[in-house]
Amino acid sequence: MPKQKTNSGAKKKFKVTGSGKLLRRTANQSHNLEHKPAKQKRRFSKFRPVAKANERAAKRLLGEG
Repeated sequence: MPKQKTNSGAKKKFKVTGSGKLLRRTANQSHNLEHKPAKQKRRFSKFRPVAKANERAAKRLLGEG
């Protein structure tokens, strides 16, 4: 049986931790940053966990399950 290919878009968007949790970037941080407060921009720099509802789909795209 052939190998499962990892989705190229997904591998750029998600990060897998050592324990297997999925992390994602925060939304709204790509443009118009001059209109956003510094506090909000600092919060953007943190990675967030993927929601439980989307975790299975994201793992499938990454070829992890």
